[in-house]
Amino acid sequence: MKRLLWMILAVLCLPVCGFGGHLEPFKEVPIPKANPQTPAKIELGRKLFFDRRLSGDGTTNCGTCHDPQQGYSDGLEISLNYPTTRNWRNSPTLINVAFQKFLFHDGRAASLEDQALFPLMSAFEMNQNLDYMEEEIRAVPEYVTEFTKVFGDADITRDRVAMAIAAFERTIVSGDAPLDRYLKGDRNALSPEAVKGYGLFTGKGKCTECHFGVNLADDRFHALNVPENPEHLTDPRIAATRRFVAKVYHFKEFRTLAEDPGRFLITGERKDWKAFRTPTLREIAGTAPYMHNGISATLDEAIEFFNAGGGKGNTVLTPLQLTAEEKRQLKVFLEEGLTGAPMAFTYPKIP
Repeated sequence: MKRLLWMILAVLCLPVCGFGGHLEPFKEVPIPKANPQTPAKIELGRKLFFDRRLSGDGTTNCGTCHDPQQGYSDGLEISLNYPTTRNWRNSPTLINVAFQKFLFHDGRAASLEDQALFPLMSAFEMNQNLDYMEEEIRAVPEYVTEFTKVFGDADITRDRVAMAIAAFERTIVSGDAPLDRYLKGDRNALSPEAVKGYGLFTGKGKCTECHFGVNLADDRFHALNVPENPEHLTDPRIAATRRFVAKVYHFKEFRTLAEDPGRFLITGERKDWKAFRTPTLREIAGTAPYMHNGISATLDEAIEFFNAGGGKGNTVLTPLQLTAEEKRQLKVFLEEGLTGAPMAFTYPKIP
């Protein structure tokens, strides 16, 4: 009897589950017990997120690379950088970042609190000395008052700065997308073409093998052999950044490194060579370019990459053989179905 019940459930689940995990409508944002949300903490984090004091030369803030007007990314192949340096990876969107189990393309941080300070310290990003940053924030009377209100005293530390920024980032959410309404039973939430794209997403396109759940991501890392950008390979500043990061993570051949090793630098495991975190597909229509190095300038290019079976030599993907019409329908679903209600935003007044 149990076997029969499981078979029936499996059949009923096919329209949603496709080849991989099932899709889920938006639900409440997970909040860690160690850093509960309060309106005052969120507002403090919003101010710090856009405060240029957090950068070494006072010219950038978190919003420089995670711009609300650019889908909380920056619209560039690779992120902006500290003067005279060059970044080497794309700015991932912060939309629905609260649902991610791993942060950064290589997953080096496991919480938003851990993640927040990395860009501040990075020599090729904000290049800030955290001891000095603490004193800069302490020197602002309004911040002293706000930290006291939020944390109970005026002890302004890097950890509390990170907690406040993380609290704000957990409010950057995309919900009430047509897909959410469709999964809740509203069969008119998606247009006929988007419905066909949804069928491809959960079926022939095999997208749900990696893109499922609330955030349409599996919280895993895959080596798809995304091609390197030839222009990046000839930029000495990017080469310096690549070698610097590899050196920090004790990669012995850092001086001759000529490509991005991906998560391998974090784990040291060969299976993670050129492996990167599966990104969310929420709001994908507004977060181009795509891939960890921005090599796919448009959604059409990204779809073609997967339709071709990924990068040369990868063992994760196989060609999908989608027709031109099917690729168009899949794109309609991605653009229409995964774009949520407009996220209203007001820039804070920085003290």
